[in-house]
Amino acid sequence: MTQHRIDALRTEMNNKEFAIDAMLITTPSNRQYMSGFTGSSGVLLITLQHTWLLTDFRYMTQAPEQSKAFEIVQHAPNVLNTIADLCVKHGLKSIGFEQDFVTYGYFMEMKKVLVDTSVELVATQGIVEAIRITKDEEELTILREAAEIVDQTYDYILKELRPGLREKEVAWMMEQKMRELGATGPSFETIVASGERSALPHGIASDRVIQSGEMVKLDFGAKYKGYCSDITRTVAIGEVPDELQKIYEIVRDAQETTLAVLRPGMTGREVDAIARKFISEAGYGENFGHGTGHGLGLDIHEAPTVGPRSEQVLKPGMVVTVEPGIYLPGLGGVRIEDDVIITENGIEVITKSPKAWTVLD
Repeated sequence: MTQHRIDALRTEMNNKEFAIDAMLITTPSNRQYMSGFTGSSGVLLITLQHTWLLTDFRYMTQAPEQSKAFEIVQHAPNVLNTIADLCVKHGLKSIGFEQDFVTYGYFMEMKKVLVDTSVELVATQGIVEAIRITKDEEELTILREAAEIVDQTYDYILKELRPGLREKEVAWMMEQKMRELGATGPSFETIVASGERSALPHGIASDRVIQSGEMVKLDFGAKYKGYCSDITRTVAIGEVPDELQKIYEIVRDAQETTLAVLRPGMTGREVDAIARKFISEAGYGENFGHGTGHGLGLDIHEAPTVGPRSEQVLKPGMVVTVEPGIYLPGLGGVRIEDDVIITENGIEVITKSPKAWTVLD
């Protein structure tokens, strides 16, 4: 599973202008991607000849089972001392580190511990992420399964959602269902936003009691085999103001229009412009303030971005969300979101939940 990823990383290490001897991976999602290791503690040190997973006593049974392409090393109380020993033993002169995830304090500690090894610390950005951005078939299969979990959960909650429930109760019911279906948990804090709170783009579930005559926005995801799904649907509870149904239909049509033309070769900015133009021409441009989507994988938000400033070209194997919305403070809001695989000739929408205007009693 991991050897082709290691090979790709080594190619990147060689191709970079600085030609680093080793890459130190400390970010949990990058560590899992490269090694398969799911423990809570550990770092990877990868050279052109060696692959080491440095972890502690708790994982000395788990690590060899999950990371067969790696030599497992039980590190010293301070993992940096073990890294320093490996540098000296194997003559490493330069180590790349993940500059977006290493704090200044940890960087200074690395310099202090490695000072006697003559190792140069080289800041790198996005090396592993550049490999992760295109999913292989194994990853795509898992993402489809994660999408199926949220589809089944949505079908379930439509039968349970009613006035009188607190938003937190609904969120808990959804999270329980996702776990019953195989998820290890939610992929992010579940959003259940009702009434005027539905105008909050990220209105996480509160103690508010859902009432008749208002919208309920459900934005949730399943964490499954390490990977994330992410879906949003918005429904009406009883009869709601006409403007809420109006913006629902605008958002749905904006999303469907975007999906209809989305294809490989487009930039994230071009995709975003389609949904944004549709909503702006309907008179609600100022009420759509976030990007149209984001990448999806081991992290709930990862590359590529689908937004006004994104020049990333979408390629087969990339996975993104498409999630336009309109938010009217004091009244309510609507967002509709699907998970999409970019294919050779177009797209595959892997979240299948219905998007027709839905009114629950």
